[in-house]
Amino acid sequence: MIKRWLLAMLVSMSLLTSVSVERIDASAECPVSGLARPGTSIQRIESEGLERNYLLHVPAGYDSSRPVPLVVSLHGLASNAIQQAVYSRWNDVADRANFITVYPQGTGRPPRWNSGGSRLGGANGVDDVQFMRDLLADLAKRLCIDPARIYVNGISNGGGMSYRIACEMADQVAAIGTVAGAFYEFPGGCHPSRPVPVIAFHGTADPLVNFDGNPRLGLPKITTWAADWAARNGCTTSEAIPAKGEVSGIRYTGCKGHADVVLYRIEGGGHTWPGSPIPVFILGKTTRAINATETMWAFFEQHPLT
Repeated sequence: MIKRWLLAMLVSMSLLTSVSVERIDASAECPVSGLARPGTSIQRIESEGLERNYLLHVPAGYDSSRPVPLVVSLHGLASNAIQQAVYSRWNDVADRANFITVYPQGTGRPPRWNSGGSRLGGANGVDDVQFMRDLLADLAKRLCIDPARIYVNGISNGGGMSYRIACEMADQVAAIGTVAGAFYEFPGGCHPSRPVPVIAFHGTADPLVNFDGNPRLGLPKITTWAADWAARNGCTTSEAIPAKGEVSGIRYTGCKGHADVVLYRIEGGGHTWPGSPIPVFILGKTTRAINATETMWAFFEQHPLT
């Protein structure tokens, strides 16, 4: 099983650089007819003078005359867009709930996101916030996307980038989700224009992003990070999430703009995506007690942009 998964990952990395891309006319406006076919394809745009790639999945039930939600999922350091799609299984939920999923590709070797000021955070001079703005603008021209239901999530470095996007693109992104997020500080700090709902998942045995923080690497204690975000959102109450197996947590409510903050604590969990069918043993335990993708989507559905 593991050998087959590793082979699939190697093939996916090759595909991301070798598959030819069918360009779509970006001049059309929503509603669009005939431009998007159900299925998965590799697309590309230009941002800040760089050619950028992303994986696009359009559900079978897509109707170009009806606005649908958009979920953007960001891979971690040294991973790629196709791996993120396989690992998170967002497409399965998208086909059932009828929304569009996009998996952007980072830059550099290894691939990464410019999520903060640290070298590990991907500070390689690429403006990934602008790339995200360009990506959303391009998708809005090609597809019938509901601007009030755009959500971003990611794992590790991709989780850190989701955090930065919430800080700098609160005007466009309704809510974010993070898994094992590496939350580095970045120039200018975090000053969102509105309270942004957040749902996060972290394992207590994560070998890369320590649950209790890592001052040497500039990583905060996860519970402190969540409490700080709740304070930023003006949340007035909190309640414990009852333990279910190794999963427990805390939920902050009474927030401005109904911008709840939810943190799931995975006891003994590793640097892994909860509920993923693909275990990554070298990064620790993958819990089956909760499915991060399904749980994120339920949270996103309750938090459109207002």
